[in-house]
Amino acid sequence: MLPMTFALPLETLSAAMGRLSWPVDGTDWPNRASSRFVDAAGLSWHVQVAGSGPVAVLLHGTGSSTHSWAHLLPRLQASFTVVAPDLPGHGFSGRLRRDRPSLEGIAAALRDLFRALDIEPQLYIGHSAGAAIGARLCLDSRPHRIPLVSLNGALLPLPGWQGALYSPLAKLVVLNPLAPHLVAWCAADGSAVRRLLDSTGSSVDAATSRRYARLLRTPAHVAGTLEMLAAWDLRPLARELPRLGDALTLVVGDRDGTVPPTEAQRVHALVPDAHVAVLAGLGHLAHEEDPESVARLVAAIARREALGAGAPKVASAPPSKGRTP
Repeated sequence: MLPMTFALPLETLSAAMGRLSWPVDGTDWPNRASSRFVDAAGLSWHVQVAGSGPVAVLLHGTGSSTHSWAHLLPRLQASFTVVAPDLPGHGFSGRLRRDRPSLEGIAAALRDLFRALDIEPQLYIGHSAGAAIGARLCLDSRPHRIPLVSLNGALLPLPGWQGALYSPLAKLVVLNPLAPHLVAWCAADGSAVRRLLDSTGSSVDAATSRRYARLLRTPAHVAGTLEMLAAWDLRPLARELPRLGDALTLVVGDRDGTVPPTEAQRVHALVPDAHVAVLAGLGHLAHEEDPESVARLVAAIARREALGAGAPKVASAPPSKGRTP
């Protein structure tokens, strides 16, 4: 068992008490000037909107937040209207009702958010589980074809016994109201967070590491993550993935220790028309390790899809579409 640590940093004291506080924890949040709070789908969303041009939606993975796009968002905003929300129950966004944090429920809630912002996404960029959400949104957008960039995407159910145990075990954990507090208590030991980040195969800077630690020390964020995991079922999505065709680009870090690169091979076998790009020497958090390479890749995909050329441009949401912090 990890040793108990009582001396928490002052800036994360609010997190230790339950949930993140924007006036306290948001003071040094990446891209803070682009942040706003928007009411949609029965919750308050923290969302960042920046730039102009075709609308590109950034969807972070399970347990992460908008901080994941700290260095990629500024590189995209010159060419896109970038929209990056904290997913429900994550970061500074509120939680969905317990019966709704499924893949389908989160996608539906995001569509409500897009309506509240008065935007029409033209490109989805999803990391890990965020790629599955982007895939669901793309598949539900018929008859419109929207390209999806999957960054080390978790698009398929885990194989074998892991898949059989994963969701039932998560459901059991969620039923224990002490579970989020236990995880947050364990995360107070910095070595536990370092081990978790090391397991991704990525090397991130100290500021990024501190923000992951802050999130993991926040019981409300942990609870939202666990609820999402418990409701997660990728089997229906797997059956529909072939419909994405060449709208799907699989971006794979060849050192990914969280979603093995072989998973992209499984997806490609189902979607043979999908494009594949391998990022050598990068892990699961490739977009945080080397945002410049990922930004160049997104720009190349945008050119291939004629975004910014043949596609109509949608201006960034006006300040009236949300409350500035």
